[in-house]
Amino acid sequence: MRVWEYGMPPSSAPIIAIIDDDASLRRALGRVMASASLGYREFGSAESFLETDVSESIDCLIADMTMCGLSGPELKQQLDLIRPGLPMIILTAHDCGEMRQAARVAGVSAFFRKPVDTEALLDAIHWLVRGASCEGAA
Repeated sequence: MRVWEYGMPPSSAPIIAIIDDDASLRRALGRVMASASLGYREFGSAESFLETDVSESIDCLIADMTMCGLSGPELKQQLDLIRPGLPMIILTAHDCGEMRQAARVAGVSAFFRKPVDTEALLDAIHWLVRGASCEGAA
């Protein structure tokens, strides 16, 4: 887990959980979060995230659609039992209608194709941590 290796965020900065089995993507997204003055924590799997007690301090999640173990939508369903309403953004390299439908049914807040447009991702994060919905983001 990496937390702010590029400097400390403001104490009121939202904390974003980055959950992906690709370490290079986690590092890249971490740099994006740091450049936007957002706090972040990295996890290599949904299970490693669920094994920690950080979910209370997380303001938004970014998760891969398909990972070893729990998928992004499966993680969202489990999180809804622990912390309903926690916004989740799904990223996928394999975009199709079936995956979008699975994400929608699970209640994810936004869905993006990889490689993700970082400005659009940051816009979605800012909207979500303020309580707005980003349905239809792609």
